Amino acid sequence: MTPNKDENEIDEGRMSPSRVVEGEQRGWIVPIGGAEEKENDPRILKRFVELCGGGDANIVVIPTASQLADTGERYEKLFTGLGVGEVGVLDFDMRRDTEEKNRLARLDQATGIFFTGGNQLRLSTMLGGTPVAQRIRALNARGVHVGGTSAGASILSEHMIAFGKEGLSPTAGSVRLAPGLGLTNRFIIDQHFSQRDRLGRLMAALAYNPYAVGIGLDEDTAAFIRPDNTVEVEGSGSVTVLDAGNLQFSSMAQAGEHDPVCMLGVTIHVLIAGATFNMQTRHASAGTLATPKKSD
Repeated sequence: MTPNKDENEIDEGRMSPSRVVEGEQRGWIVPIGGAEEKENDPRILKRFVELCGGGDANIVVIPTASQLADTGERYEKLFTGLGVGEVGVLDFDMRRDTEEKNRLARLDQATGIFFTGGNQLRLSTMLGGTPVAQRIRALNARGVHVGGTSAGASILSEHMIAFGKEGLSPTAGSVRLAPGLGLTNRFIIDQHFSQRDRLGRLMAALAYNPYAVGIGLDEDTAAFIRPDNTVEVEGSGSVTVLDAGNLQFSSMAQAGEHDPVCMLGVTIHVLIAGATFNMQTRHASAGTLATPKKSD
């Protein structure tokens, strides 16, 4: 899985995403809405493990977003209990840690990389623009799967929600964006979505950047995003997809800090496990939820 020298040199001058080398396939991107089930039926984490190789998986956990000392150890035990062949924890307390060759070499061994929850600004300020961020983008372009929960989900895209206000209605000041890890520029992620009433701030994020698709992840719910940019839902909640591709009008340019924003033409899809959304075609499908009529 080690990127060659030319790919690294190319990636150093790029933000996102890294180019897929001919003959290779991009790895899956797996943002989780936080509070994923870890004991009784950890189906999201199980599917991530299976995706990464099951018993042959080699997963690197990055707990940098968390301020709790035992977060990495807890996820190490979780993944080991799910049958992962090898699990390693790489924490970064200072930006200079991201330049250590042994840490980069450990990433190169991974079939999966997982970011824990915490504070996404800790991730972006610690890892943004570093050799570690560059290496993870290059590895994902070569087939390594990258997932994250809560703050670890937000960081995966190029445009990251740093913080914002709760509520149904978008206002100009209801969201603050920051650069994310940059595995893709096709979507903006928000997490703990329905539990923390975050529709307004995700709508505001799209008003600033209508090109992207908004993905609102409920707790214990994940978007398994395939290499072809199709979203598959896993977990007990829903994924709210906001598509501003046909936006007809936005008043964001005229809105003051606390003013509501008018947005016309935004499409909303609510997906649960079994439904899909293709970000390339912007087409939603009921998938396995659409049951055919029974014959006599």
